[in-house]
Amino acid sequence: MGKGGEQGGEPEPQISFYTWEEIQKHNLRTDKWLVIERKVYNVTKWASRHPGGQRVISHCAGEDATDAFQAFHINPTLVQKFLKPLLIGELAPGEPSQDRDKNSQLVEDFRTLRKTAEDMNLFRASPLFFSLYLGHIIALEVLAWLMVSYCGTGWIATLILACILTTSQAQAGWLQHDFGHLSVFKKSSWNHIVHKFVIGHLKGASANWWNHRHFQHHAKPNIFKKDPDVNMLHVFVLGDTQPVEVRQSGKATTPHHQHLTSLTSAQQTFPRTRHKSLAHPHISSLSTPLTAKTSPFCFAVFPPLLIPVYFQIQIISTMIRRRFWAVSETFLESHWFVWVTQMNHIPMEIDSEKHRDWLSAQVAATCNIEQSFFNDWFTGHLNFQIEHHLFPTMPRHNFWKVKPLVKSLCAKYGVQYEEKPLGKAFVDIVG
Repeated sequence: MGKGGEQGGEPEPQISFYTWEEIQKHNLRTDKWLVIERKVYNVTKWASRHPGGQRVISHCAGEDATDAFQAFHINPTLVQKFLKPLLIGELAPGEPSQDRDKNSQLVEDFRTLRKTAEDMNLFRASPLFFSLYLGHIIALEVLAWLMVSYCGTGWIATLILACILTTSQAQAGWLQHDFGHLSVFKKSSWNHIVHKFVIGHLKGASANWWNHRHFQHHAKPNIFKKDPDVNMLHVFVLGDTQPVEVRQSGKATTPHHQHLTSLTSAQQTFPRTRHKSLAHPHISSLSTPLTAKTSPFCFAVFPPLLIPVYFQIQIISTMIRRRFWAVSETFLESHWFVWVTQMNHIPMEIDSEKHRDWLSAQVAATCNIEQSFFNDWFTGHLNFQIEHHLFPTMPRHNFWKVKPLVKSLCAKYGVQYEEKPLGKAFVDIVG
């Protein structure tokens, strides 16, 4: 660690210099450093106040976060004000700008590409595009209400109504995605306000929850323990290495499996009899009044679960029993959402952290779907998933313009740029 000297009898501000070996040690929960444009910042205490969430900045601890920083902030100069108090030094003069032997020329060429995109005004949104997009969502909602008013709720009308509402809600989902990525307005605050309205009032979800999950996914796509989209060990495992690691770690028996095992044992111990009260010592006769006292635990747990759990079960149950199929639009939309969002990631590499450069990491975990008017609309332009992951704040209507530059850069360095038809993408998810 070196120190700055003195000049003219007055001490200069002392500058500490660090090596990558020292910086990479500070990647713990209680000790987090990161590097942005060769400057070293200690974000340990500030991480909990990070607007994008604590985890997304923690995932970059001990690394060069320059490209991630540029990707997520639409006004890096403004954000520098918050970074200034966290500055603790710089990379030592002999240290490379990139950590872990990354290809420095590739990194520089990618940053040049980003500068070219900025000069081409590709980060400037078209008000007309997003106005028309919002307009077509509102038009679909109005059409749905008119159908109910004039056509009633017969089977045919209900089926058409479900398709219309599914379409409007799916498209509203893609629209909230735009605002969430700060790709519409020049000011972050305006994007945040509209995002909260669209996702909260049109979609019934939480903007903070979305930010917490989605930015982690973008920072480290398809990386175990960092991307929440692939951290679903209690449900299923993904990729080639995760199943092997889970089996070797002894975590193959999930709580769900243990619960079923216990249930099976109980059924074997207390087999069914003609008298239901004998089936299990804790199950009384149905004719006995339920006079058991409510425990404090139940009182503390059940009220908070009433709306998010019990009411949802009741809604689904009522829909099935009363044949109220209009609610099925939620199921159709969920189907639409899953296939569109996962066709770009699930068939790609899913593995542990490999500390790649920004371009290589994003392209390894994402693929594109062929461009067409329908594909653009159907996927909310997520058929340009590679460009979206490289430039999250770029308005989606400009992805096609930057695509040739990205493909050219990938070809120059032998980075595989994968693009496929929509049908093949769906088949690959099943595979």
